[in-house]
Amino acid sequence: MTELNLNNIRKEIDDIDTQITDLFKQRMEKSLEVAKYKQENNLPVFNGNREKEILHRVSEHIGEPFDGYARLLFNTMFDASKSYQNDYLARRSDLAARIEKALEETPKIFPKKAVVACQGVQGSHSQAACEKLFEVPSIMYFNSFEGVFNAVEKGLCQYGILPIENSSYGSVGTVYDLMQNYNFHIASSLRLRISQNLMAKAGTKLSDIKEIVSHEQAIGQCGEFLKTLHDVKITVCENTALAAKMVAESGRNDIAAISSKECLELYGLELLKTQIQISDNNYTRFICISKKLEIYPGANKISLILSLPHVPRSLYHTIAKFAALGINLTKLESRPIPGSDFEFLFYFDLEASVYSKELINLLSQLENQPETFAFLGCYTEAI
Repeated sequence: MTELNLNNIRKEIDDIDTQITDLFKQRMEKSLEVAKYKQENNLPVFNGNREKEILHRVSEHIGEPFDGYARLLFNTMFDASKSYQNDYLARRSDLAARIEKALEETPKIFPKKAVVACQGVQGSHSQAACEKLFEVPSIMYFNSFEGVFNAVEKGLCQYGILPIENSSYGSVGTVYDLMQNYNFHIASSLRLRISQNLMAKAGTKLSDIKEIVSHEQAIGQCGEFLKTLHDVKITVCENTALAAKMVAESGRNDIAAISSKECLELYGLELLKTQIQISDNNYTRFICISKKLEIYPGANKISLILSLPHVPRSLYHTIAKFAALGINLTKLESRPIPGSDFEFLFYFDLEASVYSKELINLLSQLENQPETFAFLGCYTEAI
């Protein structure tokens, strides 16, 4: 094939694309007419039987080898059409008003001082994250992640710091599970570089160690190093700083903790081995939660909780709604709903702004649906 022939073919494709574009516009205009009829007659946007009829007709008409490609094309058009209809039919929910109020009432600058709840004891990574977000925090320590949620929900602390995922070891499932039970919002988040270190009482050698204690996330992040040890018991505790404290108070010379270097001096321990995590590029993401919805200037990340109908393609249809608006989905986490039969809650992180009218319409649609919906917040993530 010559370059001239290739250009001619491309010109023909351009002409076909123009025809497709014109026909697509006509189809979307007709779908709006359908939306108006559905509104007048109180009918739902989605009609599964209608879509099946169209796909069957298209499949029969086009045949092989284009059958599968045509189905993909028409499913995409269905999603675009439903998004357009939903946008027209959108009924503003209470969420829109709550977001507008938060934008008006939230200060222009994130606070420097606050009473903040952290899990663990002094020297924890949650403390380090807290001190990176707040210049002068007044920290209250709690034994568990649930204690942090409780302190914020009951107003004992204005904010709470919680780890939700690590770049080497994944999500903190306990925190995600607790999100189902508490009313809170995310005011900010940050990524903190984590260095895990093995430490013990003065005079202890690595060869003396019979037990290592730490949080399960830290243990997971140091899995490769731990495989090199033999006949060493691994014990999980609530926090890396608490692990260091336990070792310091143990009276034993055969136990070590995986913890941060800040805990060495704090609890009078010595370093046995440094940087024992799987990757030097090891980060933990923390969220800063508040009881009140706060949206600070520049917020560009949104987190949601959704439950979806237990039917085929329900997750796909939800993701397609965001895709139709050009919104990037950065995280999707699923957690089982207690007491249900293989049903899940989904946690979405989006790169988006609440200043988008189209997004507010979509969020209103989701809140007006019978399934579970929670807008966790719109915030900025610090690095």
